[in-house]
Amino acid sequence: MPSPNTAVSGVSGTSPPTHTPPRTDTPGPSLTKRDRPDGHDRHNRPAAPRKRRALRVPRAVRRAAGPVGLLLVWFLASTTGVLPESVLASPIDVLQRAVELTDTGELPQAIAASGRRAAIGFLIGATVALALSLTAGLFRLGEDVIDASMGMFRAIPWVGLIPLFIVWFGIDETPKIALVALGVTYPLYFNIYGGIRSADAQLIEAGRMVGLGRLGLIRYVILPSALPGALVGLRYALSTAWLALVFAEQVNADAGIGYLMSNAQQYFQTDVIVLCLAVYAVLGLLCDFAVRLLSRRLLAWRASFDGEGA
Repeated sequence: MPSPNTAVSGVSGTSPPTHTPPRTDTPGPSLTKRDRPDGHDRHNRPAAPRKRRALRVPRAVRRAAGPVGLLLVWFLASTTGVLPESVLASPIDVLQRAVELTDTGELPQAIAASGRRAAIGFLIGATVALALSLTAGLFRLGEDVIDASMGMFRAIPWVGLIPLFIVWFGIDETPKIALVALGVTYPLYFNIYGGIRSADAQLIEAGRMVGLGRLGLIRYVILPSALPGALVGLRYALSTAWLALVFAEQVNADAGIGYLMSNAQQYFQTDVIVLCLAVYAVLGLLCDFAVRLLSRRLLAWRASFDGEGA
C-alpha cells in the first residue's frame, strides 16, 4: 500500500516544498577604515597615516632667492655702516643714480653703444667659429690643419692682445669689436667641434645602412648630435662677449658702459661703477636666459636629467 507521501505526490505531481533556513554565514557589508572608529580595516590592519602635501616653492622664486639675499646683505651692511660708502655705495644710491642717468639719457645711450659692439663682435666670432669647427670636425685634413693651431692660440690670453690690436686697427671701434669676436670664437669652436666628434658611431653606421649619403649623415645624424654641445658653447660665448667688452671699452672709448666706468673711476664715483657692473651682469643674465629657452625648444626631442627633488 502506497505511503501517504507517495499518494500526495502522485496527485499533485510535484514534491512538497521544503523550507530552507536562512544562511547565517553570509558576510554582510564590511566597514571600511573610515567607518570603523578604531581606524582598523576588516583584516585588523592599522590604517596608514595620511601623507601631508609638502609645500612646493616655485623654481622662479628659488632662483631669485640668491640675488635677493645678496642685495639684502648689501643693504644691511651699508645701512649699519659695516660697509662704508667710500668703499662701496649702498643699493639706494645706486638705484637713484640709475634713475638720474636714465632721465638724462646717458644710460640708455651707453647700453645701446655697448650692445651694438657686442652684437657685431659676436656675429663675426660666431661665423668664424662655425666655419672652423665644421671644417675641423667633418674632415680629417681640416682637423690636422686647424685644431692644433686653435689649441695653440687659445693658450694666449686674448686680453693681452689689446696693445697689438691698437697697433693694427687703431683706437676706434675696430679693436673693440675684434676683441669681442676673438673672445667668442674659442668657446664656440671647441664645443661645436667636440659635439661633432662625439657623434655616436653606431648611429652613423645605421644611417649608412638605410641609405643616407654624406650630406644626409651630416644633416640628420652628426649635426643633431652636435647641437647640445653647440648650445653650451653659445652660453659660454655670450658671457665671454660681455666680459671682453668690459676690457675693450676701457681703451679710449667715447661711448658705452665702459666709458661711464672710466669717467666714474676718475671721480671716485663708486655708485656709477657698481651700476655699470650691474648692467653688464643683467645683460649677461638675459642672454643666458634666452639661450636656456632656445635649448628647451631645440632639444625637446632629447631626454635629459633635470635633477632630483622638487
